[in-house]
Amino acid sequence: MAVLKGKTAVVTGGSRGIGRAIVERLARDGASVVFNYAQSTDAAADVVRAVEDAGGSVHGVQLDLAAAGAPERLMELADERFGGLDILVNNAALNFSIAPLAETEEEVFDQAMTVNAKAAFLTIRHAARHMRDGGRIITISTLNTARPAPQNAPYAASKGAIEQLTAVAAQELGPRGITANTVSPGATDTDLLRGTNSPENLEMAVAMTPLRRLGQPSDVADVVGFLVGPDGRWITGQNIRATGGIG
Repeated sequence: MAVLKGKTAVVTGGSRGIGRAIVERLARDGASVVFNYAQSTDAAADVVRAVEDAGGSVHGVQLDLAAAGAPERLMELADERFGGLDILVNNAALNFSIAPLAETEEEVFDQAMTVNAKAAFLTIRHAARHMRDGGRIITISTLNTARPAPQNAPYAASKGAIEQLTAVAAQELGPRGITANTVSPGATDTDLLRGTNSPENLEMAVAMTPLRRLGQPSDVADVVGFLVGPDGRWITGQNIRATGGIG
């Protein structure tokens, strides 16, 4: 059922993994979706093709959110392409080589805060100014803010920052009927997860999860789909842990 028909969504980092699943879920629910990607041109084209073949409306654009003006430009495209903004999903994020605090370079911290936190600040600020009343803001965070892991400080710090940005947005934008929530996945089977974890770590994650499997991108996308749809209208300022029971 096209519960989002007539709505326009922006999804950051929509070409792979959780981002792609969110783009496809929102388009399937009837929204017109704008998403960005930094480098994955072939993957982005595959997303567009899949959505359009299913009858959806989507526009992918190559934008590095660390570049000056890129977050604002992405948000402007929602209005230019589809006539407004109703949904924002801040999904794009960089993870980094795992290292202890004592060995983490300052540049790594700066990059994490720029891509993961500052870009989300700028997109949320744009939404606060231009989103239509009754809109939805979703931030994709991580279980690591609730269960801090060693050697992952820049990533966890940047995700903690955007959780707070989202919580403040919920308070400020509530009078306009705009909800703002965080979704925090646990171990989710993506290229990012497999590229930064050994097979032994993945087995451990499964063993720690009460549902005894890795999450799938669609598991997270379905939570987002609920929150941005009509049934999520009374939920705001929350951090939903889509973890399979960890945490």
